[in-house]
Amino acid sequence: MSDQRSGADANRFLRDFNRRQFLKGVGFIGVGASTGLADHILHSNTSVEAPELNTSSAKLTLAQTSENRSGEIPRRPLGKTGVEVSAIGLGGATLGQAKSKEEAIRITHEAIDNGITFMDNAWEYNNHRSEEWMGEALQGRRDQVFLMTKVCTHGRDASVAMQQLEESLRRLKTDYIDLWQIHEVIYYNDPELIFRPDGAIEALERAKQEGKVKFVGFTGHKDPAIHLEMLSHNYPFDTVQLPINCFDASFMSFQNQVLPELDRQGIAAIGMKSLSGNAEAVKKGLVTPQEAIRYAMSMPIATLVSGIDSVEVLRQNIAIARDFQPMTAQEMQALRERVVPYATDGRFELFKSSKKFDADVGRKQHGFPTQDQLPT
Repeated sequence: MSDQRSGADANRFLRDFNRRQFLKGVGFIGVGASTGLADHILHSNTSVEAPELNTSSAKLTLAQTSENRSGEIPRRPLGKTGVEVSAIGLGGATLGQAKSKEEAIRITHEAIDNGITFMDNAWEYNNHRSEEWMGEALQGRRDQVFLMTKVCTHGRDASVAMQQLEESLRRLKTDYIDLWQIHEVIYYNDPELIFRPDGAIEALERAKQEGKVKFVGFTGHKDPAIHLEMLSHNYPFDTVQLPINCFDASFMSFQNQVLPELDRQGIAAIGMKSLSGNAEAVKKGLVTPQEAIRYAMSMPIATLVSGIDSVEVLRQNIAIARDFQPMTAQEMQALRERVVPYATDGRFELFKSSKKFDADVGRKQHGFPTQDQLPT
């Protein structure tokens, strides 16, 4: 897609977005508002136009939204699925890095008790430990959550995908997955491998037909062009997971290039990497966790997958979500401009430009050395 085309799409999305104002009761506007969110939208007499950033792409903003007075974690429609999920979710990768299984179970239970319904996971996370721990934590509570996991074929055929699904179901101790996503679509030939005959896309169809999966999508963190290539096939994905943070607008931007296409196709956006993957920007004092999470939650996403490896981090993120007030267009612009000197070279989004964040399973399938094979 050319810069001119993507810029025009983003501008059109911005105009539409500013016409779709206030979400009743939960304080957000989500992707697909013209369809699945229609019943939730209230009309305002004013709209907020975003100031231009000094970059070539058009910019997206959220209109101001209503105050979250409930003191609860907001719920948002998941695109056109007819399902609502919590506006912040529990990340499976970091859950599997908790200090113990008992701590992971405690985190999961406390998350559910406080209104977090969206559970993120993947077949390969922490050598399957993430699914195992989450599966134990969800015993007796499966019906209280929207469970997502990811298939990690990395270019292998549909039979591998279906075998991975059976393993995920067993580890998660459930007979169905609410959302099954193709994990880590980050190599430039991934779309071709996924959509080829007997590719992973056929597994998505088979899993839905067999009733083992309700909804399907894909994830990735590398290059917006790869997401757009996946979306060019016009497959009816329910969701797409992508990086959303205040640095993104200035470097290989998913919010500028991919969000407009998701809106056009009525696909729910799932945000991730709000703290840039490893919280380095927070550690260096450039942004606070509150600013970073609030910015991401103010974007047109259905939910934000949040990395949580301790009860302390969980409680911090629950408090942010409960107190959530969407940033105005001006506040979002000010934050983007504040971090521009640190954003345009991608130093805080190395998941886009390096292999630092790429999983070993995908590295092996594409012929790259794994983490432990790299020189120290």
